[in-house]
Amino acid sequence: MKIGSIVLSFFVALACIPASAQTIKKGPVTATSPVSGEEMFQQYCAVCHGKDGKGDGPAAAALKKAPANLTTLSSKNGGKFPDLKVANVIHGDPDTAAHGSREMPIWGTLFSSLNTNSAGTVQLRISNLTSYIKSIQQ
Repeated sequence: MKIGSIVLSFFVALACIPASAQTIKKGPVTATSPVSGEEMFQQYCAVCHGKDGKGDGPAAAALKKAPANLTTLSSKNGGKFPDLKVANVIHGDPDTAAHGSREMPIWGTLFSSLNTNSAGTVQLRISNLTSYIKSIQQ
């Protein structure tokens, strides 16, 4: 099992248990289509960020730092969606210190482990996920 799969399994399992529970049940990583940003968001992000991206997913209460409300990124950036910054956070680039802790999985690594040996497919996933997050702005 790859390290990315372990991290994702942790977050998937975390969503299925109450915040007060001590045991974390791990589950397998499920691959999604790289062309559907919404499908990827629901599969990989909603567990923490919530199905609507407002930071209220079922695992949010168990995290040390609350997940970001992803629907307000444009409004917090002068009305312009920060495409590059969002893509960098998703990818896991080290220059994203403003994001806070790396409790959030490093999706670039995880996407590489999903039977996609192509850097182009990883970039497609990140681009489509970024576009979906852009589409849910308030």
